[in-house]
Amino acid sequence: MTVRRGGRPSRPRNSGPPARRTTPVRPPAADPARAAALELLTSVRERDAYANLALPAILRRARLSGRDAALATELGYGTCRALGLLDAVISACANRPLSRIEPPLQDALRLGAYQLLRTRIPAHAAVDSTVELVRSSAGSRSAGFVNAILRRVGERTEDEWVDDLAPDAATDPIGHLAFRYAHPTWIAQAFADALGGSTEELGEALAADDERPTVHLLARPGVISAEELALVTGGEEAPYSPYGVRLDSGAGDPGDLDAVAEGLALVVDEGSQLVALGLANAPLVGADRGRWLDLCAGPGGKAALLAGLVELAEEGGNLDAVEPAEHRAELVRANTPDLPITVHVADGRSAPLPDGGYDRVLVDVPCTGLGALRRRPEARWRREPSDVAGLTGLQRELLTAALRRVRVGGVVAYATCSPHVAETQACSPESCASTPTSSGWMPVRRCRTCPASVTGRRFSSGHTATAPTPCS
Repeated sequence: MTVRRGGRPSRPRNSGPPARRTTPVRPPAADPARAAALELLTSVRERDAYANLALPAILRRARLSGRDAALATELGYGTCRALGLLDAVISACANRPLSRIEPPLQDALRLGAYQLLRTRIPAHAAVDSTVELVRSSAGSRSAGFVNAILRRVGERTEDEWVDDLAPDAATDPIGHLAFRYAHPTWIAQAFADALGGSTEELGEALAADDERPTVHLLARPGVISAEELALVTGGEEAPYSPYGVRLDSGAGDPGDLDAVAEGLALVVDEGSQLVALGLANAPLVGADRGRWLDLCAGPGGKAALLAGLVELAEEGGNLDAVEPAEHRAELVRANTPDLPITVHVADGRSAPLPDGGYDRVLVDVPCTGLGALRRRPEARWRREPSDVAGLTGLQRELLTAALRRVRVGGVVAYATCSPHVAETQACSPESCASTPTSSGWMPVRRCRTCPASVTGRRFSSGHTATAPTPCS
């Protein structure tokens, strides 16, 4: 402090409160993994995108890999799977129907609620990161709304919310299990019908269907063994398929593996491998001339295994593969290089192929995919009961065509990624139009391989194989 002339002290030069900032404080940068997951949810909602097809491009644009890519995948896929349960909790916390909340905020609330209820992410991190995503795109008012709702969500555990919101287990056991394991009730009912009405088995099936899927690889027959593939990829040999290898969840994009990039292996679900092996190993009446047919071949996973096996057969042979869509037919060609296969771009019902000309025929029909929901996380909330009726006619027509193509004494394998009774047990040779070879056919094997069975087998495909002699 200085003294002016005349004895009065002057004010210090820097006295008084500090000057206010002239520029706003920038909020913390949005988390890139959570931003990618939110972008995926937006794509699924706005463009009806398939999550498993949309996410790889999102990760590439964001340049995410390793742990960040794994987190984005878990949050994006997990939120899609749990959508119905999350929406019920959010509606209860908002005291309004979800339809009265802006769609972009719905996506953010679902992402935050999933982290709070179904992950071990600390609550403060789940809430704060979601709020910042909203603040950066929709402003502070929307961020405050999301913050308030998520804090209410986090006041209870998932089990506590289920106890409060789910239908009563005593009076509506199927509805209760459907809510608990985040399935539409009609799909849970379809599982129950396929399992003969057992509530215990239904709970196991729905729980397994709600789990994170693991990636399965197919070791190309005659090129690399499953043991060798497991060693070079860090996976483990599959318990059921002799050509299968399972990778750890969060192992990253399997397309980045050298074994896949070099054509030694393909990504093929173990259940799909077992369907192809069931056809290849089924007994015939008469010699196997190596004339095999895949009537619905795209995208080519089962065709790759069948073509590899027919190549190794003592007498050799060839696989005819039929696919009506050109882009899917091209995937079949890409998955079967240098193998004895002929790809036909045609409708399996009318493809120009010889009647009675094949020893083994696979008809892996288009279906609702209810048995493969783990790998298609958004599909359970898109499917409708009416979808089943729209497919069963096509399924019967394709099975009729398969029965017409197989020789007397040959074998047909009918495969569907659905346990729905109308798509499996109700679709049998007896239900199809009369064909020269269908008379007298008897089932060799009928297995309801929905995502989990009481034995713990968790495959994504079911199949019915038929042949002229009963199973021994």
